[in-house]
Amino acid sequence: MASAKEKPLYANPSDYEDDFYAWAYEQAELLRLGRFREADLTNIIEELETLGRTERRSLVSAYRLVLMHLLKWQFQPTHRSNSWRNTVRRERKNIKILEQDNPSLAAVALTLVAEAYADAIDDASDETELPLTAFPTNCPYTLDQIRDPDFLPE
Repeated sequence: MASAKEKPLYANPSDYEDDFYAWAYEQAELLRLGRFREADLTNIIEELETLGRTERRSLVSAYRLVLMHLLKWQFQPTHRSNSWRNTVRRERKNIKILEQDNPSLAAVALTLVAEAYADAIDDASDETELPLTAFPTNCPYTLDQIRDPDFLPE
């Protein structure tokens, strides 16, 4: 006679490809119950790795937006706007939250800034119509300046 632990958790278990939401909750419940043999470990591992990459991409994206707007602010002063300032403020808040939630990403912030800066100068060039050569090759702002809620280059 099978024990309660051996009975299927759901009459019709969800497939990872067909209903991700239901699959995720079913997998969480299996793990909570210690039913590891029944869990879809291959896809659980893949999803955990994806979550880590997503957090990293979100932080790089926030840095890219701050850097792009700081460059526009500095190199196109006649076009400064509250919208630019608000974007910088919002993304600095996002950076703070992401780094508080992910200290290991905060520890490699300089690497992430360098990565983000390459895209930021492309974006700033596109938006300002200034040539790429108008912007410094390396990020001209310190990490403290990038994170500083009040810093804007003059």
